[in-house]
Amino acid sequence: MNDSGIGGRRLAPTVYLDHAASTPMYAEAVAAMTSQLSRAGNASSLHASGRAARRVVEESREAIAAALGARPGDVVFTSGGTEADNLALKGIYWARRAEDPRRTRILSTAAEHHAGLDPLHWLDAGAGTAGPPADVELLPVDGDGRLRTDVLGAAIERDPASVALISVMWANNEVGAVQPLDEVVALARRHDIPVHTDAVQAVGHVPVDFAATGVDALSMTGHKLGGPLGVGALLVRREVEVAPLLHGGGQERDLRSGTVDAAGVAGLAAAVQRATATRPQEASRVAALRDDLVRRVLERVPDASLNGPGQEQRLPGNAHLTFPGCEGDSLLMLLDAQGIECSTGSACSAGVPQASHVLLAMGRSDDAARASLRFSLGHTSGAPDVDALVEAIGPAVERARAAGLASGLGARAVS
Repeated sequence: MNDSGIGGRRLAPTVYLDHAASTPMYAEAVAAMTSQLSRAGNASSLHASGRAARRVVEESREAIAAALGARPGDVVFTSGGTEADNLALKGIYWARRAEDPRRTRILSTAAEHHAGLDPLHWLDAGAGTAGPPADVELLPVDGDGRLRTDVLGAAIERDPASVALISVMWANNEVGAVQPLDEVVALARRHDIPVHTDAVQAVGHVPVDFAATGVDALSMTGHKLGGPLGVGALLVRREVEVAPLLHGGGQERDLRSGTVDAAGVAGLAAAVQRATATRPQEASRVAALRDDLVRRVLERVPDASLNGPGQEQRLPGNAHLTFPGCEGDSLLMLLDAQGIECSTGSACSAGVPQASHVLLAMGRSDDAARASLRFSLGHTSGAPDVDALVEAIGPAVERARAAGLASGLGARAVS
């Protein structure tokens, strides 16, 4: 539990169960970042202050590379996971297609984060290209949210020379499904097709070794693993050609122009080091809390169901549940009124609830996809957080169902 009170409006402690959205910074990351905030110096300047800033950047780069099984030269700093995804998808596609115009296809999954899906849709619409649009194929996932590698293999073999890039997220942000990346890489390697993975949810939570995995590019961000907001990285092998999105000063291998945030990358490096060093024991602790949460919530709401794969193929802190007869947004707000913070399994556009594209891709009905909540635990989570949720969930579900029936919104879901 965390002390709450934005503006002093809430008297009870906050039960924070939304670590997959953003997790509190580690003390080490705060210290590393704040120690640099008052220091002058642009890391591109040649004078002493500039060289000191450059030293911070390069030492941070080396620390992140060492923690994630990469070479320092593989680490390109960005503003976060969204920019890293955009740089990888657009940059690798443009470079590969410029080298061989036959390479027009991008293979990905229907359950990707919107930071991956939206750039793919943009490329598919022909934006930013001089020739025809990209041919984006969003491959199906199974009922647990994992890519069907047999379908990927068939898609590649249909015309391997036309595939510019394969992009599969390491772990799904909604249902926590860890993807079969080793199989993806093995299939891609047969035809020298580069593989990108969005590892925003994976780094610090499951074992991540860039070189050993064999992927060519990996996106990550700080605020999902105890680092600061607004800073992340794209790990990309130097042998992979990438067209830059930004042009200017030529920083970061000329792939990401812009003054590097020395304070931010110092905080990122400290968080990556802490998260990866403590991951084995922390993952075990958090997974035990997660399992207790799921078991006890299902006891309180017997017709609720868990979405996603089993323990071995799931992020340790992820519990994604469907509550039949409830609108997810309504249930979320009822819990929030009691100081319990989580997230829906759906996107919300202009205030209109929309069914989760991930659950729809997994074969769930529209009603089920709109009746789900994600509870995600992290390094500040403890047994009192689970106790508070278990105490509140039964009455909250009853109220959400009653409200839905009264308004007619829940009639289909409970029939």
